[in-house]
Amino acid sequence: MSEREDYLNRPILTDRARVLRRVVWIVSILVFILVAAMRSPYKIPLPDGVDFSILPKVHAALNCLVAACLLAALFAVGRKKITLHKRFMTAALFFSGLFLIGYVSYHFTTVETKFGDFDGSGRVSDAEKAEAGMSRTVYFFLLFTHIIAAAVSFPMILMTFVHAWTNDFVKHRKLARKVFPLWLFVAVTGPICYFMLKPYYALPAEEIELMQKP
Repeated sequence: MSEREDYLNRPILTDRARVLRRVVWIVSILVFILVAAMRSPYKIPLPDGVDFSILPKVHAALNCLVAACLLAALFAVGRKKITLHKRFMTAALFFSGLFLIGYVSYHFTTVETKFGDFDGSGRVSDAEKAEAGMSRTVYFFLLFTHIIAAAVSFPMILMTFVHAWTNDFVKHRKLARKVFPLWLFVAVTGPICYFMLKPYYALPAEEIELMQKP
């Protein structure tokens, strides 16, 4: 019996699936509440000596790892290497979980960086918008589609794993065909948005001072 046939012949774990589906919706709702709450202008102060400024770079790296794992998992399942596919997909979920923890932590404690805020003042003037030009439109288009795709795909990703963990491979394949391109899109556009926003992250005080001089 091949590895693929071994997986397909496993019985569907109906009771486990019922419990895990409930967990998925609870987790999804909690995450959406957290993401909405972190948009508040009030930030949690960090202890002295603690700095989260490196997190955006870490987030970009994690998204790159997710994208690599997804592509490797696709290659593995195409070669009918199911165990290898499972390992890569589990790694993708793990890196996505780390990203989510870091992303929420960063935005709960750090003031949002705005695209086009050349002088680091916290607001984007008309002159700065003009200087940013079309790149600002491109950035917000990518960011908007990235956020929508992430919000739509999040519960679907978890449900796809539930179908796999409970041996319901017919539903797993059907949902995976829909969620995979969304997940890959989120993983790829995340680093692109980071690199477009990178010039505006926490400019050194001396550089800001020079930019503000007439």
